[in-house]
Amino acid sequence: MTVTRAEIEAELARIQLPGGGDLMSRDWVRALSVEGGEVRFVIEAPSPEIARQSEGVRAAAEQAVSALAGVARVSAALTAHGPSTKAPAPPPQSAPPSLKIGGHPTPQQGSMKPASVKSIIAVGSGKGGVGKSTVSSNLAVALARAGKRVGLLDADIYGPSQPRMMGLSKRPASPDGKTIEPLHAHGVTVMSIGLMLDPAKAVIWRGPMLMGALQQMISQVKWGELDVLIVDLPPGTGDVQLTLCQKAEPSGAIIVSTPQDVALLDARKAMDMFNTLKTPILGMIENMSTYVCPECGHEAQIFGHGGVAAEAEKLGVPFLGGLPIDLDTRLAGDAGVPIAAGDGPAAAAYGAMAKRLIDGGLV
Repeated sequence: MTVTRAEIEAELARIQLPGGGDLMSRDWVRALSVEGGEVRFVIEAPSPEIARQSEGVRAAAEQAVSALAGVARVSAALTAHGPSTKAPAPPPQSAPPSLKIGGHPTPQQGSMKPASVKSIIAVGSGKGGVGKSTVSSNLAVALARAGKRVGLLDADIYGPSQPRMMGLSKRPASPDGKTIEPLHAHGVTVMSIGLMLDPAKAVIWRGPMLMGALQQMISQVKWGELDVLIVDLPPGTGDVQLTLCQKAEPSGAIIVSTPQDVALLDARKAMDMFNTLKTPILGMIENMSTYVCPECGHEAQIFGHGGVAAEAEKLGVPFLGGLPIDLDTRLAGDAGVPIAAGDGPAAAAYGAMAKRLIDGGLV
């Protein structure tokens, strides 16, 4: 009989810690691996001082896991996160955050919406590949060009793309090890998990770690005074969407879809989720609505045309407009200068959407 990771985690959750909680609920377990009957894991205490007092916890965890059926050998190491209190203080302003990104969310009462942020608007799609991140970055830039104080939060933990699209690569600083200083580009205040982690490494996290990371990026970032925080959501209807809608009081959501029926199937699911969570739908955007050949001017509807407008009319939600598919938009995103930061038809389309949101009192 082979022991499972879930059985081990359940056993470790029985090991109580001084001050309340257990090894799992307080996120002390790291690098848990199971190879046949051999189990290895690390117990990471918050500080060296606490680690020195936690040998009994390590021994109890090792003994508890050893007693599980199918376990032949257990190796539990004890370490600590962060410097000792006797170590020299890190240089102010220049040190990266000492925060553990992706830990379990900390219990809190009430909303995690920052008091300095007037409204939060989520941009969702229900599926990937419809240009939601492109729309989010360009809409943020268009609103900033219209004179609004705008923040952009990249909440797509598994596939963060806003650092590239906004032309950012510097790691955010943390002057006190508790709060995070966001970066700024094209008049927009920006935060993304992609700025905190190695861009070449995959994020392999369970739901609680996703929720913890979102909590940190909303409540521990010094957003400053903002008229609106645009949140670029991941595809689907999962933990990040639930946490945002239930804990951050978004003013509403914008749905991005391409015109074809396959994309609209998932867009409907996204809207149903927002309706279930009592988050108003502020409007729908049809992306990749048409293609105009730059050589001959011929216009073609590669993915169909008008499907999103028809869906918005049927559901009684505003249609915020259609956006073309073109090479310049892709090149601008790859270059880190959103097309809305310049001039031309695509920039004008985003400017019109921003004006509609402002005129409607949504921003």
